[in-house]
Amino acid sequence: MTQPTEPKGKALAPTKTQRAFSIQKTAEDFTAALTKRQNVALAALLSGPVSREALDRTAGCSNGPDLIAELRQMGLEIPCQRVKRIDRYGQVCRPGIYYLTDRDRFLIQARKGGATC
Repeated sequence: MTQPTEPKGKALAPTKTQRAFSIQKTAEDFTAALTKRQNVALAALLSGPVSREALDRTAGCSNGPDLIAELRQMGLEIPCQRVKRIDRYGQVCRPGIYYLTDRDRFLIQARKGGATC
């Protein structure tokens, strides 16, 4: 029996089983111990989108992007949407708003069975 070949220029889409395994594997990787700061950040994100400044205040850190990077290394996606705003000096700026994907929420809920979040 021959192996299926990929058409040139296009990759084969993952099967349902492969996608389910990928999520399960990520959920297993996400069981590493979280710091209190990471737990607070996730709790804030579970309540809705959070700006970078609000994340810094809520989590008690001065480098929210680094905190988000740590969570992303654990398998979460946590996208950042840049929004157009006017700062206090009347200048256009583009602060970031972090939010959880449905997949992130699934992984966090799966984790809650084993640890606090």
